[in-house]
Amino acid sequence: MTRLPPVPYEEWDTEALRPLTGGRKAPPSNVLGLLLNHPDLARAFLTFNTHLLARSSLPDKTRELTVLRVAWRRRCRYEWAQHVLLGRKAGVTEEELAQVRTGAGTLLNRAVDELDTTSTLSDATYEELTAELDERQLMDFVFTVGAYGTLAMAFNTFGLELDPGLDDRGFDDGAPDGGGRTDDGGPA
Repeated sequence: MTRLPPVPYEEWDTEALRPLTGGRKAPPSNVLGLLLNHPDLARAFLTFNTHLLARSSLPDKTRELTVLRVAWRRRCRYEWAQHVLLGRKAGVTEEELAQVRTGAGTLLNRAVDELDTTSTLSDATYEELTAELDERQLMDFVFTVGAYGTLAMAFNTFGLELDPGLDDRGFDDGAPDGGGRTDDGGPA
């Protein structure tokens, strides 16, 4: 159920979207329409989020597996569907999607889970990550978890609906693992 409907496409403020689009008219998207309910917030957030999505030092596949784990834990259907598409383009396999859904003990899953649960990383996980990621990548990783957690919170709270044609297959496969949320938004 949509609580805050997206701004209709014909009413979009293209200047507020400039950090993402460079001034070009973006195709219709419920997430952009939602953000345009608050153009100043949209402009500020999209500046930050565009870095994470397009200029991050993380490899694309690492970024997408990270976002997918956040989406799964937060039970955010829109974020999941959108990033399954992006993840597949970045080389994420069906096996890796299953590992995200089941909470398999991969380094990325463990690190996302720790950050999402405790807002920090254990010394052991931090050490493992520093063997894989440099300082900038580690910062981009932590900020990606935080930003997409914020987006999931907003999408779930405002009842953001999927864009037409966006496929959420796999989102309802199995119950969320211990870190997930239930369909009513409460803790699992």
